[in-house]
Amino acid sequence: MSVRQPLVFITGASSGIGQALAWRYHQAGWRLALVARRRDDMAQWAQAQGIPIDQWCVYGADVADVESIVAAARDCMARQGVPDVVIANAGISIGVDTAEREDLDVMTRIYAVNNVGLAATFHPFLASMRARGGGILVGIASVAGIRGLPGHAGYCSSKAAVISYCESLRGELRGTGVRVVTLVPGYVATPLTSRNRYPMPFLMQPREFADRAYQAIGRGTHYKVIPWQMGVVARLLRLLPNALFDRVMAKQPRKHRGA
Repeated sequence: MSVRQPLVFITGASSGIGQALAWRYHQAGWRLALVARRRDDMAQWAQAQGIPIDQWCVYGADVADVESIVAAARDCMARQGVPDVVIANAGISIGVDTAEREDLDVMTRIYAVNNVGLAATFHPFLASMRARGGGILVGIASVAGIRGLPGHAGYCSSKAAVISYCESLRGELRGTGVRVVTLVPGYVATPLTSRNRYPMPFLMQPREFADRAYQAIGRGTHYKVIPWQMGVVARLLRLLPNALFDRVMAKQPRKHRGA
């Protein structure tokens, strides 16, 4: 890390995990580049927290629109410099039913935000980070990406793709000084999980997750499930034979459909 005050670029910063990460990095003395569709709300939050105006900038962008997020990233580099850490946090979670035609459009939106949007978030910074010989790219996945859940095919498959994508990118960037970190949250109390109709073991508050995530990123971790208990649960689920797993999941309530 350079001697100047470091900079973190966070998508989906207007609520939940993204907002908690912004606060945690501010507490650690970082400058903030905050990306959200609700730009005014994000600015009001930063002002309400008493964060000095020279310590943050807000960029309005929709990560599902490649040109929008690329433009926000380029604007950030022009105004604040190349970030030390980029956190692709923006994501959506909506239940789907493949038998319903409109849900194919929902899946398209999920992949546009959770997968293409993640790659588009990283893309603008790669050349500058390589030239500098350093930087950290953080992908926010989910334990839902470790095993598919009924009614949750869009989200589960998108987060499985995040895990694989970040693993691929990590290999591609080996030797460049640019690191890739995959964070795999369990259940975090956010607007994304507030309507879930099934049990959420080891539910964490956003700021608790953000604190653990900040530490993991700083330690140079490549892959981290938070909290660790959910990592154990996920591994056990992965080991279950398909027939047993299907019986366990058969009685679980499904994710709400619709936007």
